[in-house]
Amino acid sequence: LICDITVLKVFQPSFVITTGPVVTAVLLGNTSGISLSLRTVSPSNTTGNIGSPSCVAEETNWVLTREQLGKTAVRVHLRLNQSLHLCGNNDTNTDCCERALCILEALQVSACVDGTPQASLLIQAKIHALLVPANPGSDNKTVIPNQVYQPLGPCPCDLTSGACDILCCCDTDCSNEDLKLFSSHCLPGPFGGQVSPAPDYQCSVQSTGNSPDWFPFLCVNSPPENNPYLGHFYKGDTIAPKPGPSFQSPVLPAPVPVDVYIQGNPIFTLNGQYFTVPQKVLGLCVNNAPVAFLKNFNYECTTLLLSCPTGYPLQTLSGNLSIKVKNGQGDDVVVDVTDEVAADTSPFISIIDAVAPSDEMLVCENLTLALDYKFYWRENGITGITLTRTIGTIILNSRATLSTKYSATFLNGEFSGEPNSGNPGYQVGRPVVAGIVEALDSNKGFIKRTSVNVWKPVSDGLCSTAGMKPVLFGENSTSGCLLPVSRQNLTQCSLLRETVTNLQADLIAATYVAKSGNPDFLTMADWINISFVTLNSSTAMKNSTSTCYDIPAHLHIHIWSVTTSVVEGVPQREIRALQVSNSPSNWALDCGGGAISSCVDPEEPQLFSITSSVTFIDIPINTRPPKTRFYINFTEYDCNRNDVCWPELAFPITKYYTGEPFSQSLAKGMILVFFFIVASVLGTPWRQIRQAWNNSAH
Repeated sequence: LICDITVLKVFQPSFVITTGPVVTAVLLGNTSGISLSLRTVSPSNTTGNIGSPSCVAEETNWVLTREQLGKTAVRVHLRLNQSLHLCGNNDTNTDCCERALCILEALQVSACVDGTPQASLLIQAKIHALLVPANPGSDNKTVIPNQVYQPLGPCPCDLTSGACDILCCCDTDCSNEDLKLFSSHCLPGPFGGQVSPAPDYQCSVQSTGNSPDWFPFLCVNSPPENNPYLGHFYKGDTIAPKPGPSFQSPVLPAPVPVDVYIQGNPIFTLNGQYFTVPQKVLGLCVNNAPVAFLKNFNYECTTLLLSCPTGYPLQTLSGNLSIKVKNGQGDDVVVDVTDEVAADTSPFISIIDAVAPSDEMLVCENLTLALDYKFYWRENGITGITLTRTIGTIILNSRATLSTKYSATFLNGEFSGEPNSGNPGYQVGRPVVAGIVEALDSNKGFIKRTSVNVWKPVSDGLCSTAGMKPVLFGENSTSGCLLPVSRQNLTQCSLLRETVTNLQADLIAATYVAKSGNPDFLTMADWINISFVTLNSSTAMKNSTSTCYDIPAHLHIHIWSVTTSVVEGVPQREIRALQVSNSPSNWALDCGGGAISSCVDPEEPQLFSITSSVTFIDIPINTRPPKTRFYINFTEYDCNRNDVCWPELAFPITKYYTGEPFSQSLAKGMILVFFFIVASVLGTPWRQIRQAWNNSAH
């Protein structure tokens, strides 16, 4: 017996027990011509059976919907069309639950074809009402009363909301009939609501039997507000509610335009909205990400091409991109758009199904492949914005991904804006900030930022293809490149020397270097001159046809720095001097070892190295002169290295002694001086002096 599974129809699952207002199941099989019906069912009192499925629908509190998943599957949704809130005492709304067990029923969903049931789904619903507090919380601030005069918890034994707690006489939910049942057995003390018991000195506390005879004369009648127990509570305060975690997307605040741009501020359009460019945020591409002032970026986004895109950012118009942007100085600038057509679009396409091409050809014209922005800025404003839009036509006959590129570069003049190298001092590994003075007008100038560079060789190592890399603070380095020199070049030593000098001079075009990592480009006090040591040649006349002397082949950069302070454990360093010098070399062809072709052929070159190096020198903080040998060895009067400190013999009578009042120290010191004088007068030396005086007198 062979059965076609597509002819059979079955619900998966066929029986569902639900405690919530939503039910989902899937009908499998040939779903063409299928109709769904819903009714409530109940078991038979005699047999307990539900009965056969029926295609006759009944009116229920459930909404039945369907969703086609394919030719052989249908998703069935049931949603309760009734509120699950519990009805109140005086609630006139009928759309609520009268009992805590709100829904208790059985449902049957039948799949029918031409009025004949083909499959059925049985649902048992047991749903309880939602218990919502009568006064739901709000986002308003909670004001806690001043507990010096009003206790925070006047009835701690009130543990159940909306119900009377037994033996809790302060429970406001208890009726008079309830209180009569346990009024003589109320919970005592603060837990029972006696938060502020009357003090013993109150006249109402002492009974006539237990009070002493003198109590009526000394007791006090005072209102309960003066109860001393209230002082044990803390003072009230105002607590602002804190939002809890939520899976909903946060509501972003409306953009607030700024008057002046500072680094990191979002850029705004003329109508007060964020100026946005597609960027990557947390690893995902976002089409409308705000652009931050002085923050360069370069991102690449990939899109799976199933059809030709029709919306932003893959389809753009020059008119929509040429918008007005606030310049941060009370005016606006217009984005200048320039279009470039990509002749070769292969760098933007990655084929996925190259082995399984499709017969249908996909042709997408004028797709936006790249958006490259350049922001020109000065001080705290934007002076101009240019956009280079790269467009192209994509032709595909298989699945592929499109890679689009988005970038923004901030230029001060023609120089790209870069972050600070420290705040305030230099940090190790950050570029050394250099500059060139440029004039804004006849009376004012500013420093255009640049860098101090060393060689960065690539591929073949030749100077013609080598790049330059900035000098990083605190990192010594040496690098170089190779320059081809022939025998004919060695006959023109002056020209060769000038060529090498120009190559080395390209490394350092700056004339100033910043003292700190975040200098002010308008304050000359933050900058120091770069010292260039010129090469004085004394052997220029010794040039021959095969050797050139004093070639400035090595460039030395010496940077002196000092640690000025420490901020949060990080040393802050300043540059005190920068010196650039050259070391001369003598260049001659090497004709040994069989390499004689360059010595024979005047056009055959040999490779000579041109190098550059940077050395950082730390200036010691303690620059006192060294101690002499006498000061090091003589320790008799050194109180730090000697147990006996003679210079501090009179320390008790100085103002630095704080062990006792100065008057007492002075009096005791005078007494010691008196005893010393008396001892000297009555002692042996003075007696001998008197005897000698008397003998000479006689």
